[in-house]
Amino acid sequence: MTRRVIALTLAVTLLIAGCQTLPRPAPNPESWEAHRAVLQGREHFEIKGRVAVAAGQEGFNASLRWIQSGAQTQLALDGPLGVGGARVTMDGTALSVVNAHGERLDSDAARAELKTRLGFDVPLASLRYWILGVPDPASPAAEVVDVEKRLASLQQGGWQIEYADYAVVQGEWLPGRMTLKREDVRVRLIVDHWES
Repeated sequence: MTRRVIALTLAVTLLIAGCQTLPRPAPNPESWEAHRAVLQGREHFEIKGRVAVAAGQEGFNASLRWIQSGAQTQLALDGPLGVGGARVTMDGTALSVVNAHGERLDSDAARAELKTRLGFDVPLASLRYWILGVPDPASPAAEVVDVEKRLASLQQGGWQIEYADYAVVQGEWLPGRMTLKREDVRVRLIVDHWES
């Protein structure tokens, strides 16, 4: 009888241990509106990843590092880009670009340099929000939200943004992969590392 009790106790213990639930990746937010407002209000984050751009007949791949600190954006692109890379700083409407030769360009010259190197006008002000998986609050947008209350796709400012993957970062869903399209421009962004 003692063996039976021990065997039964062991079987029940193993059964209970096997039935433990795995931790959920992230809780669903109460609503998309609440989640969107939280992310649109986020002022600090950093990502490291990769970007692939096809603009007309041209294209390139580069590594990317984006640091958002309040209204200031610091973006580093390292790769071909015709000259090896670029460092972009935007603070409100002020924009500066330092190219691989160490030349610093400001304002209109900086915008022209980015357009020449990348092949299109970069929507930097909106991109800081799109990276977080939310629309830019400064202009109208058409949103499609998935069952997890995350942005599946977005149309804003003439751009179509598709979100293909999300990662859990400190208990919340943040985009891991997205594609931006406008006319003959296609930008694929893969986030390898988030810090928020």
